[in-house]
Amino acid sequence: MLMHVESSLPLPPLDVLRHVVDVHCHPTDSDITAQAIDNLAITICAMSSRAADQPLVRDLARAHPDKVIPCFGYHPWFSHWISIVPGIPKEEHYRRLFSPSGKHQDVLDKLLVHLPDPIPLADILAEVRRNLSTIPRAMLGEVGLDRAARVPIDYAATPRELTPFTIPLEHQLAILEPQLDLAVELRRNVSIHSVKSQQATLDLLDRMHQKLGPEWQRISVDFHSCGLSVETWKAIEKRHLNVYMSLSTAINGRSPNLRALIDACSSSRILAESDYQSIEECAERTWEMVLTIAEIKGWTVETTWIEDSRTEDWGVVRRLERNWQEFQMGNHSSTTTVARQTPYVSS
Repeated sequence: MLMHVESSLPLPPLDVLRHVVDVHCHPTDSDITAQAIDNLAITICAMSSRAADQPLVRDLARAHPDKVIPCFGYHPWFSHWISIVPGIPKEEHYRRLFSPSGKHQDVLDKLLVHLPDPIPLADILAEVRRNLSTIPRAMLGEVGLDRAARVPIDYAATPRELTPFTIPLEHQLAILEPQLDLAVELRRNVSIHSVKSQQATLDLLDRMHQKLGPEWQRISVDFHSCGLSVETWKAIEKRHLNVYMSLSTAINGRSPNLRALIDACSSSRILAESDYQSIEECAERTWEMVLTIAEIKGWTVETTWIEDSRTEDWGVVRRLERNWQEFQMGNHSSTTTVARQTPYVSS
């Protein structure tokens, strides 16, 4: 998630731009004007992250089904708001989760004032199921794991005051894995967040593959704003044919690993995103990454759209559009095996 930043990147003609897909953004985190949605020339995948924005994403997609693919799910930053133990009192839930030491008791007391009553996991899964079932092309997202994020006193405050507490990885996994099970059951693709939890995420991929077999291969999984090492990505590509990466200049543009990661990624597994909150910026930010991918991959950039062009003449937009279509279709080869190999390089 990123706040609005002013910029003025020239965009291509509309006949090219309408084939661009922003595979990960958060438009309901900011105000959306009628003019902004009318001017939107690309397709966006609008993410949910917590209880408050699930209905906002649903309503946006219902109002603009030709432009918005909704994604429903619970982000790891808000997974502490979900309880695994039904009926557990609020204070007991959070004290169990954060296990504050003596010097942090006062911090938790301050935090508790701002924390909501925890929602039972069963209720969360029922809600995600309803939303995914209501809109046939909806995805699961944004979900994932994050070992770096510290819990703020008040998420809505500016600036946010951070506590020393992080959400235990075991709790994040207990919230994430049932959501993935639901995605597989309903045949829905996934946008996944992984920060400082590389090995845990990769172990999860292996576990899902082993547990579900061919069913797991019927959906596609996108590592959004992918921050994996080149070595890890190469291992994933080989072991998991249903996994893609998408990249954003907002997040990946700050990484010295960006060029090497794009170069290492298979031409058929790469996607572009903005990871922006302002819908006015989604097209420009996504196009910025499209140009970055084209430059590193050595692909041409379309200046006009030619229907039925030869495959060897395809530029970056058509290549990424084909990747997105294959991502949406799923049904990847089930011949991939998850064998015991050299461990992934973790960070």
